[in-house]
Amino acid sequence: MAPKKAAEAGKRKKEMILLEDKKEIIRKHEGGMRLTDLAKEYGRSASTIGTILKMKEKITGRDAAKGVTRVSKQRRPVLEVVEKMLLLWIEQKQHAGDLVTKAIICEKAKALHANHLKQQPETHGEAASSDVAAAEEFVTEFLEVIVSEGYLPQQVFNCNETGLFWKRMPKRTFITEEETSLPGHKPKKDRLTLLFCANASRDLKIKPLLVYHSENPRAFKKHKVNKEQLSVLWQSNPKAWVTCLLFVKWVNAVFGPAVKNYLVDNNLPLKAMLLMDNAPAHPPGRLAGEL
Repeated sequence: MAPKKAAEAGKRKKEMILLEDKKEIIRKHEGGMRLTDLAKEYGRSASTIGTILKMKEKITGRDAAKGVTRVSKQRRPVLEVVEKMLLLWIEQKQHAGDLVTKAIICEKAKALHANHLKQQPETHGEAASSDVAAAEEFVTEFLEVIVSEGYLPQQVFNCNETGLFWKRMPKRTFITEEETSLPGHKPKKDRLTLLFCANASRDLKIKPLLVYHSENPRAFKKHKVNKEQLSVLWQSNPKAWVTCLLFVKWVNAVFGPAVKNYLVDNNLPLKAMLLMDNAPAHPPGRLAGEL
């Protein structure tokens, strides 16, 4: 599809130039393409293209001597951070079965952006504002429960999920820019979710829950893998998410028996606390009825 003319671009709202487009502009200029021709092709002013070319080293991060991507830490733009938070919120809403319309998404995006700006550090360098009061209140209440009910560090557990793109190369890797720009090159995005859990004394790590989009991958069939012998509880759903049903199954099949055996072996009272966040997959209230 041909780029819009510069005259037409002036009628629309200002749009951000993607990082990959900036790199492409730099590559074309290095290949001999004139600045004015680049401005016409991308529907931008000559000054905008000139600014991109002046920031060549920062944008590409390329080590000219080695031809590899330089490992460097760059501050992420505000819009990129807000976009990731918005995608996470949409996933949680869809996971919970809530209706998410375009209007709702727009309002949430505005709220996230405003909240993110409030939490940014001031120009004089003071720490960013945060909900310190709520955090301190939770810590106080949590310690009160620990003391009043007599929990030991061995009886207090914490669990959390994380996504893993297990086929994808790390962002901070020495991979040549030429390789990533080859025709047909596509980053691997095969994703799975892992749930980890351990106690406060750090001497008991519970068997993790792994959720993948396939119940029986082809490699399992080929190598006759027995999932019962894996070091994780293998579960599946189409989106590789931890659902409430899968979480409760992990609690019943793995967490409960492992904690009970551990407490018995160490002559500890048969009670435990599992600390978790308010993700949609986590059932509200106590889990006593699930064990």
